Amino acid sequence: MKKELMSGNEAIARGVYEAGVRFAAAYPGTPSTEIMEQFARYDGVYAEWAPNEKVAVEVAIGAALGGAKALAVMKHVGVNVAADPIFTVSYTGIEGALVIISADDPSMHSSQNEQDNRNYAKFAKIPMLEPSDPQEAKEYVKLAFAISEQFDTPVFLRTTTRVSHSKSVVTLSEPRVPEDKTALAHHAAKYVMVPINARIRRVEVEKRQKALQKFAETFPENKMEINDPAVGIITAGMPYNYAKDVFPDYSYLKLGMVYPLPVKMIRHFASRVKKIYVIEELDPYLEEHFFLMIRRPPRSTLFPYTNE
Repeated sequence: MKKELMSGNEAIARGVYEAGVRFAAAYPGTPSTEIMEQFARYDGVYAEWAPNEKVAVEVAIGAALGGAKALAVMKHVGVNVAADPIFTVSYTGIEGALVIISADDPSMHSSQNEQDNRNYAKFAKIPMLEPSDPQEAKEYVKLAFAISEQFDTPVFLRTTTRVSHSKSVVTLSEPRVPEDKTALAHHAAKYVMVPINARIRRVEVEKRQKALQKFAETFPENKMEINDPAVGIITAGMPYNYAKDVFPDYSYLKLGMVYPLPVKMIRHFASRVKKIYVIEELDPYLEEHFFLMIRRPPRSTLFPYTNE
């Protein structure tokens, strides 16, 4: 197996190519820019810069509806620009496969804000994966395309600056031969989101959520490491590396899929350790979800998720 020293962004581009993807659109912005620059260097691909993130997503959606495996790339603030088509494609699904990369920027190395786009996954009801190093970045983007095809859904891949720009040794695989569908499916009830169709598709989104929730429980990149049972750490992405460096002997629940979350696995992990810490960047996204899952507070009519 060939190995190369790669940044997270270079590894993502390689993973996209290995997945048999040959179409990508993006709007440049640190820490995401190098993904498209590297992807464009592979033979037989079509890669374009779009005038903005919304257009990049719309072009990628068009390719996916035409049967292609398509990639859209942007930094975290670009998801705001592209939110309109992103929320709608969650309802319609896709004919081929669609992965949207959100490169978040904790500490604002080159950004105007610290925006945690894990929240977008929840709002749009789109599954999200989050790698912790370049090797995982390469593999996770391939998994993202597989999930997109399996569940007829766009998939988010969230990276952060330290994953995007750090480097490590990456094991390469042979690229798949592209297997895009060639025929455009004319299915107005599925793809034309006027209200009468959207109401029906909304129900389909909830059915998909239940299937994805079940899938999350067995997703192989959600991993438990039971060591010292006195302390358990739940984390994802680059914070996993930070925590392991400082606390190598503690037990860990490392999440590769950060939406939807594996509820049963989280509760099982909580039952095996005495104390739990959550280590994450930016919003207390995981912490808030885990509190509800682990404590299972009683429901009330007015305040259904409060402890009473």
